[in-house]
Amino acid sequence: MAVLDINEIRALLPHRYPFLLVDRIVEMEPDRIVGIKNVTANEPFFTGHFPEFPVMPGVLIVEAMAQTAGVLVLHSLGGRGNKLVLLAVIENARFRRPVVPGDQLRMEMKILKRKVSVAKMAGVATVDGVTVAEVEVMCKLADPDEAQPAAPPAVAPAQ
Repeated sequence: MAVLDINEIRALLPHRYPFLLVDRIVEMEPDRIVGIKNVTANEPFFTGHFPEFPVMPGVLIVEAMAQTAGVLVLHSLGGRGNKLVLLAVIENARFRRPVVPGDQLRMEMKILKRKVSVAKMAGVATVDGVTVAEVEVMCKLADPDEAQPAAPPAVAPAQ
């Protein structure tokens, strides 16, 4: 039975289809969370990665793991409010085997360090008990205006 279902996850994370990559949370403690992503053949990324041998891109596995971490951070705050959890650092990413349509990705993330607005977490993603990916991520809690791209520098008029 889910600890958080998809509607509760959507209330916490700002991501939406096709970029919401966590289907449910099955375990959650103050410093640990386990999320599930059901990988289906109709995922939009399989159209081009790769048509003859569909493989979930490693960067999307890391993103799914980071979103799972974000659920834990935002849930601990009692909700998103107007905050975003931004991915700040990716370290020690390792990919052990391909994730393909039909796989159920189980993502376990643990807090290594936490400050008021920053959390460093380590995680392992498995399929059927076999490790498929490992990563350490640092997430930053930010206001939406902090997430806006910097304005391009002004260009001096030609003379």
